[in-house]
Amino acid sequence: MNDNLLITFIAVTAFAVLLQALIMVALYLAVRKSSERMEALASEVRNKALPAMETVQSAMETVQNILVDLRPKIDVMSVNFAESSTLVRNQLGRIDATLTDALDRTRLQVIRADELLNRTMDKVEETSEVVQKTVLSPLRQVTGLMAAISTGVEVFLGQKRRHRRNGGGVPQDEMFI
Repeated sequence: MNDNLLITFIAVTAFAVLLQALIMVALYLAVRKSSERMEALASEVRNKALPAMETVQSAMETVQNILVDLRPKIDVMSVNFAESSTLVRNQLGRIDATLTDALDRTRLQVIRADELLNRTMDKVEETSEVVQKTVLSPLRQVTGLMAAISTGVEVFLGQKRRHRRNGGGVPQDEMFI
């Protein structure tokens, strides 16, 4: 039994070693196939990507050189822009002050013109009242007095003359209403 057991053990061990050898061969073949694919892929990357990378690197160097050349110009432009904005801000402040002053002066002149117009209108009204009191009122009185004298003279001289002038003879009472 020992011999059978030993033979069985040796046979099982031999089978296991053979199985391991087959697995190792299969792994070798799979790794070799993958290695060939990786080498083909690497050569394709080398052939296609490396020239592109070199072009990109060349472009990056060109861009870097351009940026190095432009940096002082950009710095000057930013300084000029800052100075210009400061000058514009100062000028706008001056313009604002000037416009505010002009607006204030215009308001003052409008107020003065309004006061002058009001005073002138008051003076015209006062003058009109004075003219009415000093000229028109005595003129009316003189006209009334002349009418009274004329009427008195007509009455004294006779009524015929009065009727001719007025046309139809107006009664004495209707004349002084």
